[in-house]
Amino acid sequence: MTPKPTSPTAIELLQSQSLTTLVQHEIERQIMAGTLTPGTKLNEIEVAGRLGVSRGPVREAFRALEEAGLLRTEKNRGVFVRVISLEEAEEIYALRGVLDEHVARTLAETITSEQLTQLRESVEAMHRAVEAGDSEGYYRLNLAFHDALVAMVGNRKLLETYRRLVKELSLFRHEALTADTSAPPKSEREHRDIVSAIASRDPERAAQVTREHLSRGRARIREALARAPGSGTQAKAG
Repeated sequence: MTPKPTSPTAIELLQSQSLTTLVQHEIERQIMAGTLTPGTKLNEIEVAGRLGVSRGPVREAFRALEEAGLLRTEKNRGVFVRVISLEEAEEIYALRGVLDEHVARTLAETITSEQLTQLRESVEAMHRAVEAGDSEGYYRLNLAFHDALVAMVGNRKLLETYRRLVKELSLFRHEALTADTSAPPKSEREHRDIVSAIASRDPERAAQVTREHLSRGRARIREALARAPGSGTQAKAG
């Protein structure tokens, strides 16, 4: 008697999903770190071999990362790390600015002493990175600082939306920020100002300081891109 085909077991499904998640996180990590730069073509077989998995989880990870806005599929050409234009980056920055100002206002009214301590410790870590000349470390701490601010609001949908915007912006801003050695010291002082404004319990002041920080950050990126030949309309690192 021929046995009937069986559906995947719960364990097999879990293993497949876990592998897909691991592959997705690793590719995302490389994009955020600038190891995989915008425009890079990703080969399914090569990625599977390098990560020691089958092609199935890689294919699913590619789909998830395309939905997240980090990859794009071109018919008859393959899968590529997305390139974000200056115009699209400006649109993302504008939306992120609205969210960041809302976060600053909210925290000025709700932040706890424990959360303020966490933010001050984060700024001190940034200071140490600046002193050490560690631009890559500073970039990661910068992302973590703003992510922590949003997380402290306690709105899950807001945090999900914010993280997607930041990931897309990482395709545009990483190289500009890490290449500009003058940016971290200026940015560090602005983060201290943000924490002070939130601690003052003045929502409008907190929103204004945050708005000014974002405006200066955008200006620094434009200046860095202007100094890089051929990158005036598109950025190159994630």
